[in-house]
Amino acid sequence: MRRHSIIVLGLLAALSSQAIAKAAPEGPQRRAAPAATVPLTIHTAEGVRKFRVEVARTESEQARGLMFRDRLDANGGMIFPFKPPRPASFWMRNTLIPLDLLFVRADGVIGRIAANAVPYSLDTIDSGEPVAAVVEIAGGRAAALGIRSGDRIRWGG
Repeated sequence: MRRHSIIVLGLLAALSSQAIAKAAPEGPQRRAAPAATVPLTIHTAEGVRKFRVEVARTESEQARGLMFRDRLDANGGMIFPFKPPRPASFWMRNTLIPLDLLFVRADGVIGRIAANAVPYSLDTIDSGEPVAAVVEIAGGRAAALGIRSGDRIRWGG
């Protein structure tokens, strides 16, 4: 009986490993091509801040976000547009670098900033209200550039 249990446990472990491997997101060795980029400006009390951000348009691009990136340009980032606006929730699973998340209302105003989101964290980061977009930039950049809730964002061509 004990030998039978060991064999069954071994088979279950092998099947579980295969299921996990199939369900796991693409790793860095299979990095997707970068999304299209657009200019993004943030109008702060201290001046205009300019970025060039990737646009996560598809469900797949939005699910992947900035996962597996080991660096982000100082004036780079990613925008997640939502049409129509909706509550948004993010986490940092498989995200290697800290990020600032800027939650943007339909009128282009930053409603909330989640600063220095912790890499690999499974804690949810909620918008707290319906948003038209979420912008991810390098962790600490919002504070360094004087970006605050109430500032206005514009993106696109």
